[in-house]
Amino acid sequence: FADKVPFTGGTGAIMDVHTGELLALTSYPEYEPNILTLGDDSKTIASYNTDPRKPFIDRFISGLYTPGSIVKPFMAIGALEEKVIDPNKKILSIGYILVPNPYDPKRPSRFNDWRAHGLVDMRLAIAYSSDVYFYEIGGGFGDQKGIGIVNIEKYATMFGLATSTGIALAGEAGGTIPGPEWKAKMFDGEPWRLGDTYNTVIGQYGFQVTPIQMLRAVSSLANSGTLLTPTLEASTTHIDTKLTIPENEFEIVREGMRQGVLIGTAKGLNTDAVKVAGKTGTAQLGVDKRFDNSWVMGFFPYDHPRYAFVVMMEKGPITNTIGATYVMRQTLDYMTAHTPEYLESK
Repeated sequence: FADKVPFTGGTGAIMDVHTGELLALTSYPEYEPNILTLGDDSKTIASYNTDPRKPFIDRFISGLYTPGSIVKPFMAIGALEEKVIDPNKKILSIGYILVPNPYDPKRPSRFNDWRAHGLVDMRLAIAYSSDVYFYEIGGGFGDQKGIGIVNIEKYATMFGLATSTGIALAGEAGGTIPGPEWKAKMFDGEPWRLGDTYNTVIGQYGFQVTPIQMLRAVSSLANSGTLLTPTLEASTTHIDTKLTIPENEFEIVREGMRQGVLIGTAKGLNTDAVKVAGKTGTAQLGVDKRFDNSWVMGFFPYDHPRYAFVVMMEKGPITNTIGATYVMRQTLDYMTAHTPEYLESK
């Protein structure tokens, strides 16, 4: 699939949300270890070394990617924790917001949504992935208070983003949560601006995470706040972290993710075989934004979660209409036919 679209590469995994055991894990493009061990196929070895897709990188633990909208459920938790909004309050998205420009009142700064969503509450904002809603609860707008960049970093870190997961594999990368100090260092003392907060709360700007971090984070939504240590086999000795967040806040976010599958951006995962909750993300790349990373994360079965998943397809054309959600749907269809026991509630 990655070659057909085309994407540069991709990765995906499924994890038990109670034990941290990784049931499935893949990183593409792959290489054949036996060829390297034998060392006599110099042509193939040379192709590995010169392949611009970098097949030696384990994208799951070592790949750093802009997450885009898959950070929104965690920002929603932050807004609930900081009590800046009632989850039933509706915010109007006409497709953008205009922020006054103190230097030129005739030229306000425009921050676009990916479409006009109309009035959305927190659950629908997650389901439809409304940027305007998250701009407002992230940085504030009009009479709507935002949590601010300090709390954006606080809650992203709380859920393990840009932080080591503790998996027993070499080469795990860290990541970046943008903030004033990071910007000043990266851009020669540039001050932090409101627009930077808006872009960060929707997972853009300098935000970088690994797929394993996102899998661990979404698992904590499914299991009501336990950050697991991912393992390659079931274990009772790993150390987990329990987040002190009320159950009703997790329920709100989970309901939004379920709505995302039923009527929102993740409806490609709506299958009769199992109830799925999901959240998609599209992270634009580069100045010209001709490419993007396609993400989907979630868990199943919805009523009694057993497994969480993440799929990330790397650097596909912005004109592409299929991506990570399509890949995960194919996985669910395969499981329905060949391993239906994994889709059943216990």
